[in-house]
Amino acid sequence: MNAEIIAVGTELLLGQIANTNGQYLSKELASLGVNVFRHTVVGDNEARMNEALGEASERADIVILTGGLGPTQDDITKDVVAGFTGRKLLVHEASAQKIRDYYERTGRAMPASNMRQAHYAENSTVFFNQNGMACGMAVEENGTHYVLIPGPPREMKSMYEYDVEPYVAALAGSGGLVSSRVLRFYGIGESSLEEELQDLIEAQTNPTIAPLAGDGEVTLRLTASAATEEEALQMIAGVEEQVLGRVGEHFYGYDDDSVFNHTVDVLKERSQTIASAESLTGGWFAKSIVDIPGASSVFQGSVTTYSKAAKQHILGIDRPLLDQEGAVSAACAEAMAEKVKEKFNTDVGISFTGVAGPDRDEGKEPGLVWIGISGPQGTISKQIHIAGTRDRVRFMALYEGCRLLWKEKVVENDNIQ
Repeated sequence: MNAEIIAVGTELLLGQIANTNGQYLSKELASLGVNVFRHTVVGDNEARMNEALGEASERADIVILTGGLGPTQDDITKDVVAGFTGRKLLVHEASAQKIRDYYERTGRAMPASNMRQAHYAENSTVFFNQNGMACGMAVEENGTHYVLIPGPPREMKSMYEYDVEPYVAALAGSGGLVSSRVLRFYGIGESSLEEELQDLIEAQTNPTIAPLAGDGEVTLRLTASAATEEEALQMIAGVEEQVLGRVGEHFYGYDDDSVFNHTVDVLKERSQTIASAESLTGGWFAKSIVDIPGASSVFQGSVTTYSKAAKQHILGIDRPLLDQEGAVSAACAEAMAEKVKEKFNTDVGISFTGVAGPDRDEGKEPGLVWIGISGPQGTISKQIHIAGTRDRVRFMALYEGCRLLWKEKVVENDNIQ
């Protein structure tokens, strides 16, 4: 089966909010074997919504609309779909009662417009909203199924899981299943990765291979269609083996893994603790690590020493070193890593110092970064040059710091197998 997703809301077109619903729905529909070939975003305008519905109905078996189910006058998705399919709107009593109960419980007068959220098109399947007030619905007309769900992601995901997924699964029947696996790589560019895998990409049929460049990393999505999930995963595993045989040295994780949770996992595997001393990154490394559940077992603490005085008085770096070598130097990066390791009594210390920009510092160009690593086997530093904005320089420094933690021999210890 083929599906299209129509996101409704002028705020999406104005860039006031991001359309994360489309990404979620496409992923979930693919797991049911439903192909999503188009995403459309349309404002709260009846004529343009009718145009979008007309075009989608000629191509898709299922048209999913998100948003426009609220109580205000510009929430017209139900009105438009009811008109498009030649149905009148009725009131879903269970949803209406939930709205009335809410206002009674809070002691507030209920605006009459709130009852719009309980409307549904006659002869449709109604989806009760577990996490909000606006009910959803599904209606079939001339072989196309129109599915309406709320725009707020919390409500949308809940309604999809409770009601829409079973509804779509029943429509999809036994037409096959689509499974995907995302492989994540760091330290290789998109063009280099594609060059290494060019023959595999050109020969792809099932499974398919889709490269995608992200911030600081590259991903490959492997997708297979088969009668069962087990069969699809076996097909993916065969292609994955070929891919990792060529570029496995840059591979670090799957699917929703991140550079930072992989770093936490590596430290756990090594039974190591870490502390950070940050200058240009301003505590960003520490935040990125402690955002990972379970980080407390490996992360002990951090200091942000932005100025030379802070590096001297808080970390205890000798002033002559700072004056002679500079704060943006190999010597300073190594001293920062060693001192923070000592202060927190950790197995590893990591440091970041450099010039984020936009101006030069110590006569050095923006984008120059030194990273220091101090571990059981000694201390090293690495100089990198990063092009781009101030935030990109800082962010990419974090990625390179994580890669050094994974790869450098100075962090090895007797616990590594």
